[in-house]
Amino acid sequence: MRAVDAGYDVVGIDFDRARIEMLAGGESYVDDVTGDTLRAALGTGRYAATAEYAPAAGFDFAVITVPTPLRDARPDLSYIESATRSLAPLLTPGATVVLESTTYPGTTQELMVPLLEELSGLRAGVDFFAGYSPERIDPGNRRFTFQTTPKIVSGIDAASLERVDGLFSDLVDTTVPVGSPREAEMAKLLENTFRHVNVALVNELAIYANELGVNVWETIEAAATKPFGFMKFTPGPGVGGHCLPIDPSYLSWKVKTDLGRDFRFVDLANDVNEHMPEYVVQRAMHVLNDHRKSLRGSKVLVLGVAYKRDSSDARESPALEVIRLLNEYGAEVTGVDSHVEDRRWPAGAAREELTAELVDEVDLVILITDHSDIDTGLLENAATPVFDTRNKLSGENVTRL
Repeated sequence: MRAVDAGYDVVGIDFDRARIEMLAGGESYVDDVTGDTLRAALGTGRYAATAEYAPAAGFDFAVITVPTPLRDARPDLSYIESATRSLAPLLTPGATVVLESTTYPGTTQELMVPLLEELSGLRAGVDFFAGYSPERIDPGNRRFTFQTTPKIVSGIDAASLERVDGLFSDLVDTTVPVGSPREAEMAKLLENTFRHVNVALVNELAIYANELGVNVWETIEAAATKPFGFMKFTPGPGVGGHCLPIDPSYLSWKVKTDLGRDFRFVDLANDVNEHMPEYVVQRAMHVLNDHRKSLRGSKVLVLGVAYKRDSSDARESPALEVIRLLNEYGAEVTGVDSHVEDRRWPAGAAREELTAELVDEVDLVILITDHSDIDTGLLENAATPVFDTRNKLSGENVTRL
């Protein structure tokens, strides 16, 4: 959308036919892009969404933003390879290809560029240009948007960097050039590994603080008053999305594969964060026990299926594992989340809207994701016990993580 605003002719390519139809109809499925913004872009005649590569023929710039999941704890670059193979026949002299997908250092120069050269017959840095610029989207963040967040840019050579920087200078307020795609690829992994490790630290702290009878939330707020040498992170039910559960493992895999060593901080953080949904369910059992109830046969309401506040993204959400475990232990699970699409809804939870009657009907409420449209007044001081994993509620019936 920003590229359309900047005057570019834009073709969006995706294989999800349902989403293509939504976009063509002016209906946005992205929380940070309004329908009005999408319809305005369509109205310019300079934006089209398609499932075909042919309309992109003659492109000046191609930006690859496909997923990079883990398969059996190994990076899966098949989507990058597929997109590159599809773009190569359309590559013409003077064009630039930019990879944005999060990946390990070396992917741009060791996978994407050689494949483009092989399939197009053109030479990188001579006939066409290439670079890497990691995405830095924070869904729901109104202060730091795509345009206002500094954008790291890189190229395989000086001429490529000039073109990649030129593109994104038209789209964002600030670009941050680095020496090569490797540094840009590593920077993205560092950003997410930093957060992953620190979230794991406070998650483990929350577990031990509870056992020691210490209010971890008050502890964190007190520590956050220090104006230097401390950055506030808060615990939660686990990590989700396509970043924290995935990206640090790319770095760990690269270190293990190339250097034969373990990236111990990443491995430890993975262990802590991956087990948080299990800890949430264990705590839920204790809350029910305090009310002389067993988890088996109880009705449990899970509030929030998306991994992040006011986001529709349920990828790797801790709520999914919480729901799975609740089902495994014999609970009857209901879920509430107005943001997640029906086709992304987990099979293990009946979908309902949050009402006072629903709260009264269940034996326990677990707040996983604190969407702003959740009516907290229906939860605080209700007769039904609530387990709050986000420190957003108060009341005699509320137990916090």
